[in-house]
Amino acid sequence: MAIRLIVKHPDPVLRERAQEVTKFNANLHKLLDDMADTMYDADGVGLAAPQIGILKRIFVVDADEEHGLIELINPEIVSKEGEQLGVEGCLSIPGLQGDVRRANKVVIKGFNRYGEPVQYEGTELLARAFQHELDHLNGVLFIDLAESVYEARKLAPEQGGE
Repeated sequence: MAIRLIVKHPDPVLRERAQEVTKFNANLHKLLDDMADTMYDADGVGLAAPQIGILKRIFVVDADEEHGLIELINPEIVSKEGEQLGVEGCLSIPGLQGDVRRANKVVIKGFNRYGEPVQYEGTELLARAFQHELDHLNGVLFIDLAESVYEARKLAPEQGGE
């Protein structure tokens, strides 16, 4: 396990669409472990593979104690409900935050590290984190969606901010 370098905006890799994962093997397991270590080291709520320069459809999220660390490979949102407007930040865009409108509840599916299908339901912060990280896999950043962007202030733990 290792801490990886987080790619910073405006690096062009952050604007590319990540590719589907087809091999579920020891290399993928190491990558997932490194991503979790990197996210925790940076005090993040989530981290997508493109944020460490790897264009694969993978992200990790740890937004609440109920679910703990979630690893998702080739994720897709199955359904969205409601609406929330909240503050987001990003490990790849230090110093900025923005107010982003997102679905308040999402159901997301994908695969775990072993290639087994998994599905999660998230509300509030977890739903926001799923949507934020999935956007990274499509080359979309929170600053593209924000209703306003401003200098970062320290977020309370329940606000997340990646």
